[in-house]
Amino acid sequence: MPEGPEIRRARDKIAAAVEGKTATRVIFYPSALKRWNGRFDGERILAVCNRGKALLTHFANGYSIYSHNQLYGRWLVTEPGEMPGGNRQLRLAIHTARMSALLYSASDIAIWPSGELHNHPFLKKLGPDVLEESTAAQEIHQRLRSTAYSKRQLGGFLADQSFVAGLGNYLRCEILFAAGLHPRQRPHELSEEQCRLLAEKLLALPRQSYKTRGITNDVRRAEKLMEAGHSFEQARFQVFRRAGEPCYRCGSRIIQEKQGGQACYLCPGCQNL
Repeated sequence: MPEGPEIRRARDKIAAAVEGKTATRVIFYPSALKRWNGRFDGERILAVCNRGKALLTHFANGYSIYSHNQLYGRWLVTEPGEMPGGNRQLRLAIHTARMSALLYSASDIAIWPSGELHNHPFLKKLGPDVLEESTAAQEIHQRLRSTAYSKRQLGGFLADQSFVAGLGNYLRCEILFAAGLHPRQRPHELSEEQCRLLAEKLLALPRQSYKTRGITNDVRRAEKLMEAGHSFEQARFQVFRRAGEPCYRCGSRIIQEKQGGQACYLCPGCQNL
């Protein structure tokens, strides 16, 4: 599933293409939304923004389109008339005179009055967005120490969108490694120094990933690996999807465990309990 950095980059691309433009045609393909076809045509697209993994497209008619890519959704920006989605099913098309934004395969699309989005069942539960500049490490530190999270396992709640918005499995694994913490540890067991470091990494790695198009490894190390012939996917991570490979820090073999229903990758040498 795309995580916060990937959705933010998609937002950037879509905003550059259609924000501030007039929609010549907006087509909803799910049967439950077809009654809205025609009601966005000729409306100005005021803004495209994201909250965590959700994308919001605001129109001058007072309505917004909410979308969540879930596991398979993908946005493409094209020139009008181009439909490059291959075998993917087109779910939403926003056309302007010069560019189009097309959403394929997403199953979660809804239309809401813009002034009522705070009542959306997903949006109203979101924690602070890790990519927003206003989200500070001190706020994350306080949430880690709060009664809602302090006695829960880190591997179980870091990707919970009510804790913070935008983290998923690869960021969860990479953040825990960077902080030197095991996914079964709990915030109330951590020293102040450990908790502060975790809060800092919770913001630093997603922001690095956003700026580097997905690198959570040491950036210079990743560059050297790619110069030596490794693919981007092989070079971008510290532990994620590297089971059996040596840790860059201590040389121990990366292992894979189940945490919160998903595969969690960690270094037994750097992240021991």
